Amino acid sequence: MTDRLPLFPLNTVLYPGLVMPLHVFEERYRHLVADLLKQPEDAPRRFGVVAVKDGRETAPVRELDDPAGPLDGIGTPGGDPLDALYPVGCVADVASVREQPEGRYELLVTGTTRFRLRALDATGPYLVGEVSVLPEEPGEGSGVLAAGVERAFRTYQKRLAGAREATLNGEPELPDDPQVLSYLVAAATSLPTKVKQELLACPDNAQRLTRELALLRHESAVLAKLPSLPAVDLTRQAFSPN
Repeated sequence: MTDRLPLFPLNTVLYPGLVMPLHVFEERYRHLVADLLKQPEDAPRRFGVVAVKDGRETAPVRELDDPAGPLDGIGTPGGDPLDALYPVGCVADVASVREQPEGRYELLVTGTTRFRLRALDATGPYLVGEVSVLPEEPGEGSGVLAAGVERAFRTYQKRLAGAREATLNGEPELPDDPQVLSYLVAAATSLPTKVKQELLACPDNAQRLTRELALLRHESAVLAKLPSLPAVDLTRQAFSPN
């Protein structure tokens, strides 16, 4: 079965269970939020976050009286817009909305369900996708893999803190659930968008954890050879400016 879902293309990846702040300032996405706010209070306020593969999340600078179209900045003119977006995204539930001056919004959203993008409707002010839900499967051996990923992730955090000449304040608790752990590690690790997208699209938890284990070991080995890194918190989900 498929469903229609407003889409918010971003240059980052949202994972189920993870929180993301959004600053909404473009007219097309202000339309999206305004439409969500028109719904009854008990109706779910949700949209789909998809990562941009070709292009950027903000439109090129235009005249004030010439608002951005739903595809501005995404893909190439004449190309298939589906090819400009990664095919697997995540449903974002709006946890809070704060209206700002000039019609802008500050959103806090939580990732819930993965979906596959089947088709695009660009006839309105913002993109709407035809999507199908992707089930969450444990895969074989996810429990054992999760224990290995937890150890590797702690090593990665220590190496990252050392490269930044920082100190970890104790060891943060990590979830026992392999699925939750797999998404938390994917979000908290400094990796290119393409790789983060690959982790989102893994068919089951075991395959995601297997990939993460290899990535964490590689990243830790690289960090061990670096004298220092810029003092930037690389383990936090990035703030998306629309």
